[in-house]
Amino acid sequence: MTEQMTLRGTLKGHNGWVTQIATTPQFPDMILSASRDKTIIMWKLTRDETNYGIPQRALRGHSHFVSDVVISSDGQFALSGSWDGTLRLWDLTTGTTTRRFVGHTKDVLSVAFSSDNRQIVSGSRDKTIKLWNTLGVCKYTVQDESHSEWVSCVRFSPNSSNPIIVSCGWDKLVKVWNLANCKLKTNHIGHTGYLNTVTVSPDGSLCASGGKDGQAMLWDLNEGKHLYTLDGGDIINALCFSPNRYWLCAATGPSIKIWLSWCRALLVLVALSSSPA
Repeated sequence: MTEQMTLRGTLKGHNGWVTQIATTPQFPDMILSASRDKTIIMWKLTRDETNYGIPQRALRGHSHFVSDVVISSDGQFALSGSWDGTLRLWDLTTGTTTRRFVGHTKDVLSVAFSSDNRQIVSGSRDKTIKLWNTLGVCKYTVQDESHSEWVSCVRFSPNSSNPIIVSCGWDKLVKVWNLANCKLKTNHIGHTGYLNTVTVSPDGSLCASGGKDGQAMLWDLNEGKHLYTLDGGDIINALCFSPNRYWLCAATGPSIKIWLSWCRALLVLVALSSSPA
């Protein structure tokens, strides 16, 4: 028996596909959304019945689709990646670009902050992973044993005692990298289709990956092994763990699924209407 979720409101403001959303516990009333309209919108949630949130500011600067956006752990900055081949660091107080990161030769598909906000990682259609400092300087480009196809998602582990980067790509692989030397630590093999997303649990012990084959695979990052697989039933576009680690949420086809990951039970299934609003 699955629980039910209620739609509280819809935020309308973009003129193209919404590609990513970002939130932060520091500011629970703030949401950032990235879009193919080349902008990022900062929303303020009002939780009003007739208007659940209002657009506060549009962040403009990218010259192509914005593919990813994340918020720094202190809630002061946002980081975006775009098909224009660049990353941008945004001051959320002023809405301005403070740094522009140039180095990828093709579309940037994924970006992430380290937990201390001092390092930045990006993945691209140029098949490389780049590690940057916050001044916009590329400190390392991962090429040895890197992905043989597009790098679709990159994430840092929040566990400082096991400093790693996790990546996935269109080569069907999940790769774990040692952050200290950017060398490959583990290849996780098992997916049968390209991968769209990977996410790391808040304690850094697990990661989950998903994509074309519709399977959410759970991996033990400490032991470097596959744990189990959850059936998404359709292509998985995004995955995230809840802050308490135990819930895993998947955007799969036209639905949202939430599992209790420790017992593999499907907790919530939300079927979304495909009809225009």
